[in-house]
Formats: sequence, C-alpha cells, structure tokens
Amino acid sequence: MGELHKTAKPIRILIETLADAHLTNAQMVNARDIIRRLDPDRFHVTTFMLDQPDRCIRERPNTRLIQLPKRRQTARILYEFLLGSHSILFYVKASPASKWYMRFRTKRKDGRVTLGTVESQCNWRTEPTITAKNVALIESTVLRCDRLFSNSTSVRSSLRSEYGLESELIPTGVDTEFFAPDPNKRENSRPRVIFVGSLRPFKGPQIVLDAAERFAHVDFVLVGDGPSGVALSGRARRLPNVRMRGALSREEVRKEYRRSDICLFPSRWEGSPKVIMEASACGLPVIARQDYRPETVVHGETGYLAKDDDEMFSRLSDLAAAATSRRRMGLAARDHMKKFDWQTITRQWEKIFVEMAPGAAAGGAWR
Repeated sequence: MGELHKTAKPIRILIETLADAHLTNAQMVNARDIIRRLDPDRFHVTTFMLDQPDRCIRERPNTRLIQLPKRRQTARILYEFLLGSHSILFYVKASPASKWYMRFRTKRKDGRVTLGTVESQCNWRTEPTITAKNVALIESTVLRCDRLFSNSTSVRSSLRSEYGLESELIPTGVDTEFFAPDPNKRENSRPRVIFVGSLRPFKGPQIVLDAAERFAHVDFVLVGDGPSGVALSGRARRLPNVRMRGALSREEVRKEYRRSDICLFPSRWEGSPKVIMEASACGLPVIARQDYRPETVVHGETGYLAKDDDEMFSRLSDLAAAATSRRRMGLAARDHMKKFDWQTITRQWEKIFVEMAPGAAAGGAWR
C-alpha cells in the first residue's frame, strides 16, 4: 500500500477498552498506547472509562470518552457497538458486550469491520488458569472478527494449529522514550535480577525463587501479584536475597528495571511479553525460554533463550559473573527495541485502518 493521505473526514474507530490511567492490564495498556499515537486528523476514536482517564487520551483531539456506569456496563457498551457512528471496531475483547454484538451482526449487515488481536498461545484449553467459559467467550468474540492479527510468529502458528485460522502479524510495541536506561545509574555491589509478571505457575516466579536459592550472591526482585502470591511470599521470607514488591505503578516498575542488571522471565506460555520489551528498552539483557520463540530476544546478542531450567540457571550464572557482557547485551537489547517502538507499530495499524475503512472485508473467521 502506498503513502497514506489525509481523508476529508476522520475514520471513526471504536475500541472496547478502558482509558483509566491507573489500570495495568496489558491489553488495556496496549490499546492506550495506540490511541495516544493515532493521528487525530485522520482518526476519530471512541472508547470507555470508569475513573480518571489517561491524560494523553483525555487531551487528544477527535477522541470521545464514554463514562460507564457502575452497573449495567455491558448494556452501555453494546448500545455503542450497535448504534455508534464508528466504521471499525478495533481490539475486540472477549467480553459479554462483544458476544452479543457478534450475535446481532450475523442477522444484520451494519457495514462495519471488526479487527481482533491474539496475544497469547491458542491452546487455551490446556492452561489451567483459563476456564472453559473464558475459552468459549474468546471463540465467540475475538475469533469471529473479520480480520485477525497475531503479535508474534509463534502466536500466528498456534492460531493456525489450534483453529485453522490465518492471521496477519503486527507486533506489540514498547514506549522506548519512557522505558529507557537511567543515564545516572550506579553500579550495584551485587548483581540484581528482576522478574515482572503475574504470580501464577505458568509465569514461573517459583523458578526465580529456585534461582535465588542457588545464587546467594545475587539479589532478586519480584514485581507483581497473583494467585501464587501468598505461597511465594512465605517462601521468599526465608531467602535474604529476595524482595517481593507486589503490584506497582508504571513509573515504579520503570524504577525497578533501571535499578536492575538482568531480567529473568521463566514463563512458558506467552505471545510477545511486554515485560521483556520494557526490560530490554531499559537496557537489560533478558533470559527467557525458547518455548514461544520471542522475536524480542536475539539469542546470544540481547540475552538468551533457554530450553530448560538448567540452561536458564547456567545463563544466569554467566551473566551474573560478567558485568561487561551484561552491559554489551543491554546496549544491544535497547537498540533492538527501537524496531518495536509504539510509533512504528501504530503506523502499521493506521495503514490497516485506512485499508479497511471503506467496507467490511471477509476474513475467514472461526464459526
């Protein structure tokens, strides 16, 4: 597609997300990052809020923020789906409102286009933390969109394998201006390793504590909360080199990245984890797993992709002992993240919106 041109009237996009500034859900943060960067002269955005919205979105021209009530939110969202003036419904969620809209739109041709994003492996039925009800909701909403997008090649392959659906690839982005190294960072007297993520088994926080037991000369920081939090905290209290920080604001998470030397992310079931990108943008080498083949880590250059726990511990031992290697890989990681900056990724979405605005194209959605 050639160079984009400004349209006489802005393309109207409805995004089912919450613009609330304090919410840290990854999908909501991604949606906010895209909305902030969409050209307001070419794109009108309607979205929702419960509390105080992100300042950049509140002040963005051509933006309509709908205040949701405390109760009956599904009815208000569905009303907008059915009667709003948008031509594109973007970032379709696995929500009751989306489910009802998908049912209604099969009976009436409204001329709108639905765009769905898939951001995790698609073998949802094998993951204990995802209920059968949630899987059914995903199948009746996101997977029925006119056009599907995966955020990594691994996710795209998983979607094809599990559902026989094709998708296009647009990566998750990262704010490289916000997530950046501290120019005045002081050298830690002991190597400092950070884990950021939900405290649940598939994310691997228990592996981080295993590492802390092995490497008494290294300090470990875990950021996040979740169902395994109580058990992990009890175990961590017996480890003097571990600090549990709980859930933190975006600004506080950045401070923790900047204070650290290595990012350890033992999760096995992912798409393209934001925490890997944020840590890399802050200049940290990342140790992750091969399981989901993240393009955001270049093995041997920006960090390591380990095939099992033993290799993960071996790579951690090497990096903990080599400050020069950490700095070299951290610089490479920072440089690699510039390819995934949200400005670049948002331009890709803008091209899609312009391409799809004239009318709905068939997408081979799952039925």
